[in-house]
Amino acid sequence: MKKLIGVSVLAVFTFQCGDYTRHAGQCGEMPLNIILIVADDLGYGDLGCYGQQTIKTPNLDKMAENGIRFTDFYAGNTVCAPSRYSLMTGLHMGHSRVRANAGGDTGKGRIGDGVPLLEEEITLAELARMQGYTTGMFGKWGLGVRGTSGAPEKQGFDHFLGFTNQVDAHKYYFDSLETIRQGELVAFPTDTSDYNHEIIATAALEFIRNNREKPFFLYLPFTVPHAELRLPQEEMAAYTDENGESLFDEIPFKGSRFYRSQSKPKAAYAAMVSRLDKDIGVLLDTLAEHGLMENTIVLFTSDNGPHAEGGYDPVYHNSNGPLRGHKRDLYEGGIRVPLIAFGAGIPAGRVSNEPLAFWDVLPTVADLVDYSLASNTDGLSFAALLQGKEMKKNHDYLYWEFFHSGNLTFSQALRTGPWKLIRHNTVEKENPSVELYNLQHDIGEQSDISAFHPELVNQYIRQMEQASDPPEVPTFKYWKDFFVPADSLIIPQTGAP
Repeated sequence: MKKLIGVSVLAVFTFQCGDYTRHAGQCGEMPLNIILIVADDLGYGDLGCYGQQTIKTPNLDKMAENGIRFTDFYAGNTVCAPSRYSLMTGLHMGHSRVRANAGGDTGKGRIGDGVPLLEEEITLAELARMQGYTTGMFGKWGLGVRGTSGAPEKQGFDHFLGFTNQVDAHKYYFDSLETIRQGELVAFPTDTSDYNHEIIATAALEFIRNNREKPFFLYLPFTVPHAELRLPQEEMAAYTDENGESLFDEIPFKGSRFYRSQSKPKAAYAAMVSRLDKDIGVLLDTLAEHGLMENTIVLFTSDNGPHAEGGYDPVYHNSNGPLRGHKRDLYEGGIRVPLIAFGAGIPAGRVSNEPLAFWDVLPTVADLVDYSLASNTDGLSFAALLQGKEMKKNHDYLYWEFFHSGNLTFSQALRTGPWKLIRHNTVEKENPSVELYNLQHDIGEQSDISAFHPELVNQYIRQMEQASDPPEVPTFKYWKDFFVPADSLIIPQTGAP
């Protein structure tokens, strides 16, 4: 049985009216709806409000203008499954059961099945449902397929349409959707000429309309702009000329094991981001149409940094902004992501530099739905920031770890204040390598200053050791093979720069 970790009382959230351009309805004391939108592989620099110059994202930019834009928000990890596990459970990678993408809980499942959530693990959706909320998810799950303990209907979702296998989710014209009917997960047959993202986005709007009279928690883990880079041809118009040729310097992608070919990958990526933005605009208009903006909070983020897959080059559109690296890196470009908060009671035009991460979302949602957490979580609630107030407590550090099977590297990263330590442990090297950066002065992580601060390096490595427990899942045997104690690390002594 699931462990109950609070008292079920329908939440009521009191807020002050704000002057939001999309608001409708009357101000007062109403149950608070929560919508959490997670893009797939969207970079820190892919939105206009974060500096993007080429790709058009007017709706998300307007959300940021009329809400709070977070500059130092981080994904749970640098790839999909562990990042989403962190989001759902409030745990960072040192305590996570899922620390990499894997085939299955025993290593024998289909590629993309992932490691399922356990029955006793409490998710965001369960918190909301225990508070009387109707819960829905539309998009990519990746934390348990049909017949496992991690299947959506067993993890707090009343309604679902999307993909449970995360590799299936990367095929936009493919008959692999599933849904919940009468409490059971079943196939949702589709025509392979239909764009799956459109089916999912339409279902999300229907969920809002059907549940507008009662409080709801809506999780939208959209699949765009993850490769493969495909979408309806008419969506490419903004990034092609009158002859259908790309406006960008293209290198055609011939296809691979996982992704079909794309002759215009740079234009397709840009069009997918703009399509995502358009659908979010329709969602906000739907909320306004039904008078829901005065009692709804919308959070928008991404599951990790921009990908370099399916023919896309994240450097071309400056998808990682001023950051170094991209997906599968623990440099900032792989884990720092956008976060925009917009809606009921959220002050307009704010920018927050508070370092926060995916594991902070669960305690924040718990606060918003008035749920008293009694279980362990690595997160801190930032609900106060959403009300224009200060957080009562701040993080001592943020921690990540990731095993890259391609180059057999086990990497760790820790941020405390402006300081960021990265450690790479490999089979070939007896001792791990370390890099230290001061993000306040070097957001692009260009100047490794570890040699100038050996005392900080050793302090942060010991924090890494304290932050990380051995994972329980057998798939992750790499942990004990790559983890090297701090005492084995020799830092050259040098004067301060």
